[in-house]
Amino acid sequence: MSTPKVPPEETPEVEGSIASAHQERPDGGLWEHPWAFLGLIAFGAAMVAAFFVVRIIGW
Repeated sequence: MSTPKVPPEETPEVEGSIASAHQERPDGGLWEHPWAFLGLIAFGAAMVAAFFVVRIIGW
């Protein structure tokens, strides 16, 4: 008889472990808040553009 399949979102029990399977947190990591990174990139691009606009105008 084969071992039962464990759903991908659960951690299977380890042989000899007294703990039961628990729900794993979804992988977020660096990409947990993509809008924050997009905002930083857009802000940086706007600052570079503003630098060149000020140089063209001659302030």
